[in-house]
Amino acid sequence: MYFCRNFRDGHHSENKMKKILTAFFAFLALMFSCKGNKTETGDSLPTDSDSIKDTAVVDTMEQLISETPMPKAADELFDDFFFNFAANRKLQIERTSFPLPVEKAGKTDTIGKAQWKTDRFFMRQGYYTLIFDNHRQMNVVKDTTVNHVVVEKIHLNIKTVKSYVFNRVNGLWKLTSISYKGIHENRNASFLKFYHQFVTDSTFQAESISNPMEFIGPDPDDDFSQMEGLLTPETWPAFAPELPNDMIYNIIYGEDSKPGQQRIFVIRGIANGLEMELTFKRENSKWMLTKLSE
Repeated sequence: MYFCRNFRDGHHSENKMKKILTAFFAFLALMFSCKGNKTETGDSLPTDSDSIKDTAVVDTMEQLISETPMPKAADELFDDFFFNFAANRKLQIERTSFPLPVEKAGKTDTIGKAQWKTDRFFMRQGYYTLIFDNHRQMNVVKDTTVNHVVVEKIHLNIKTVKSYVFNRVNGLWKLTSISYKGIHENRNASFLKFYHQFVTDSTFQAESISNPMEFIGPDPDDDFSQMEGLLTPETWPAFAPELPNDMIYNIIYGEDSKPGQQRIFVIRGIANGLEMELTFKRENSKWMLTKLSE
């Protein structure tokens, strides 16, 4: 293992690294405490994360949201609207355009209000995931001029993406359609194929780590500082976080852009404000993990 300028030399540096990794794993334990529960299936597709055990914090937050009328200002930012939409059954019915078009296998059917089943999306698993091309793209999340958003529920095992299309109509966000497509049709097809193997094949994962790989996290001795280090493929297995390997989410804000040679995979806590970023870059037609930051 290598250490950057923010680490002190010698034994103290190693102890600091152990402290930050302890804090880092505590974060991961909280984020993925629900792992291990299998998703239930109703039709040909797994339902979603409803079968995953709630955390007390998220469950309480969901109840508060459902009992509180959504303020008009929540329609300015999609995220503010969406958390209300996912937690509030009444709002979900009000903000879905029925009969709702549903495209599957090249055919379009519709769902009526009476057929709709409340979808909690990722609310009950305590975290959600996002895939960005770069950090500049991440700022679009705060753009109040965005009027079109697609929430993707990505089933890695069955290679299917369920896309929920939202549009802002007369100032109000509404779910306007749903579609099912194969992962191979997705803008992130190459990365998703890689990611699934990365999280299910330890040998492949070790071969997909840059040498060295950058590591950034909070300094346990100073709440206002960051620590930086470099990990090698040999030391990576001891520090590798547990990543979701069955179903993940992605949210596309605004019109889709041409994909580049980098992906920032973000795991974001719902109730605790914690976040982890894994940066992957495509080098010589092969995706490599180049940076892990908390």
